[in-house]
Amino acid sequence: MTLFELLPSLRHGLNPHLDRAIWPLSSYIDDLGRLCLGGMPVTEIAAEFGTPAYVLDEEDFRTRLRCYRAALPGIELVYAGKALVSTAVAGWAAAEGAGLAVCSPGELATALTAGVPPSQIVVHGNAKTADELHVAVGSGVGRIVIDSPNEIALLAARVRRRQDVLIRVIPDVDGQAGAAFGFTLADGRAASAIKRVLNQPWLNLVGLHCHLGGQIADPAPYGTAIRQLVALMADVRDRYGAVLGQLNLGGGHEIPYVSGDPELSPRALAAVIESAVSCACTEFNYPRPQLVIEPGRAIAGRAGLTLYRIVSVKRQPGGPTLVIVDGGLPDNPHETLRRVKHTVALANRHVPTKTTPATIMGRHGECGEEIARDVALPTDVHPGDLLAMACTGAYHHSMGSTCNMVGRPPLIAVADRQARVLVRRETVADLLSRDCDWSHQRRGGRPGTMDTGRASGE
Repeated sequence: MTLFELLPSLRHGLNPHLDRAIWPLSSYIDDLGRLCLGGMPVTEIAAEFGTPAYVLDEEDFRTRLRCYRAALPGIELVYAGKALVSTAVAGWAAAEGAGLAVCSPGELATALTAGVPPSQIVVHGNAKTADELHVAVGSGVGRIVIDSPNEIALLAARVRRRQDVLIRVIPDVDGQAGAAFGFTLADGRAASAIKRVLNQPWLNLVGLHCHLGGQIADPAPYGTAIRQLVALMADVRDRYGAVLGQLNLGGGHEIPYVSGDPELSPRALAAVIESAVSCACTEFNYPRPQLVIEPGRAIAGRAGLTLYRIVSVKRQPGGPTLVIVDGGLPDNPHETLRRVKHTVALANRHVPTKTTPATIMGRHGECGEEIARDVALPTDVHPGDLLAMACTGAYHHSMGSTCNMVGRPPLIAVADRQARVLVRRETVADLLSRDCDWSHQRRGGRPGTMDTGRASGE
């Protein structure tokens, strides 16, 4: 079942020219042909805040959290902040009753600054360092997910009060056996890790965690994983007398990026989870654990879009029209790193009946800066036109870089016909502020020297 089946009233708020599975829920095309979001034309957003710019539909983000809660009642919802997080976004998740999963000290600090209760924070991170674990424990986070033997030793050496932890287990599911992070189930490493944690007086093992991968459209593998994990929990009970009360199934739920792409239905996932848990708990005579899921992309992905201004158009005889925009690899790493193809549309005027296929390119001249291919744009497309790229709410702002010393775009939230900056555009001064020689010249110091009393903060 889709989001629109869960909330059928949303069907009427979208323009039929926009694919309802891809564009933000509040988006529509007005009489002038302008794409609108949150009740306002994106041309106004671009005029006020510049381009490139990430734009986020707050109501879309919140609605998808509500739909997950409606589809999976009784299951704890934790938003995976690695997809997209700012203090405002973390606050939205908390306001909708979701916990927050973080995977770095920066994400943890953002969550705490937003006022997310530490008890509602789950700390992830592949190969977490001693300092990172120290900060997490000192912050009073609710749960820490252990995914390597070294983390057990590091935590045991530093914790002096009971700390709830989960063991990340790699179940014997297609594509998981050779996963790099976590403890494999088939060869007994997960069981050994559990035994080690149970022997640590300050570590309170509350349950198991698994992550089956990314962009999962078929919920069936969750059923397979649940049976194996409940069997492991039953074995732990029988061997050590410890009843683990939580089973965290992670995230990785697929969303569409272009028309026709598959997606994971929360209702279908709920049906698989319920059936698998009931059967497994009956089979192994195990009390039903508290279930947890951690969607990230499925919440933030379609809530966001990126605005680009066309700066050059190159028409090639016998070939596609090349449209170069004022962004690229720094703000759009998803295409290069994850090979995701996005939907792009003209955002500032009507598209006439006569169109031409165009390839959208970034302006930085880097390999892999093709943003989209075979986009139907007007034959008269020209510099100054505004383009919108859909489904960029997840893994764009969070993975953006300063390639070629280009500042990262702002993150703009739109709701109720108002736009506000969540994260401002990065300036040249921001970039230079980390350059020690530049910083000392600004303070009147001598280039190449450093005040040892302030070095660590520069």
